[in-house]
Amino acid sequence: MSRDSLLAEAVEHFASNGIGDASLRSIAASIGTSHRMLIYHFGSREGLLAEVVRTVEQQQRDLLADVLATDLPIAEQSERFWRRVSESTLVYGPLFFELSAHAMQDLPYTEPLKADLINVWLPPLIDLCIRAGIPADAAPAYARLGLAASRGLLFDLLLTGDQAGVDEASALLTRLFTLPPR
Repeated sequence: MSRDSLLAEAVEHFASNGIGDASLRSIAASIGTSHRMLIYHFGSREGLLAEVVRTVEQQQRDLLADVLATDLPIAEQSERFWRRVSESTLVYGPLFFELSAHAMQDLPYTEPLKADLINVWLPPLIDLCIRAGIPADAAPAYARLGLAASRGLLFDLLLTGDQAGVDEASALLTRLFTLPPR
């Protein structure tokens, strides 16, 4: 199997089974390969997990692009995106936050992941802010705030399981971002 095929299988494996304490050997057996092939392509269990997070993050950015390409009002685009991201977080969120903490500790296998956690999200979010009526000079700060607040709500969801509460807070965040500029 190619690296891309193995990665796709690993993403599906984690979507179906969760992350848990799966060893590299058990992951390999589950996706029909050997642990040596996973080591060859990803370096370690942690390297594989980092690539899974990068892949899921890319899928979420692709989803954002698809939602933004619709003619729906900004608030409805935001709600659709939030719904899909919060569903995904219930599967991949624990891994995301664990590996984010590893990236903060500068663990070597997280170096490629670091760039994907913040900086690649900002351009489409800045564009969304501008489309929502936020002045271009203020849009980068709003985009960063929106990303941080959304991630905080996802963290809240994982810790409390309060889907209704975080959905309400996300809707409030959207309303705040779509208020007419003063």
